[in-house]
Amino acid sequence: MNYLDRLSLVLVIIGALNWLLVGLFQFDLVAALFGGQDAVLSRIIYTVVGLAGIWSISLLFRDRQNV
Repeated sequence: MNYLDRLSLVLVIIGALNWLLVGLFQFDLVAALFGGQDAVLSRIIYTVVGLAGIWSISLLFRDRQNV
């Protein structure tokens, strides 16, 4: 598992925890910290986490020796 794989998994976990907060408490931590869901910085963070999720899909299809 290389650096990019680990980074993407960390970002996916952070995104999942944010969704947990949204589901349980209707509280979006990213939006609260960075100026709302429509703020440019929040949108950048959402995009980076989404790209990390797409990258993490590739981990499912790799040989175990390469992961």
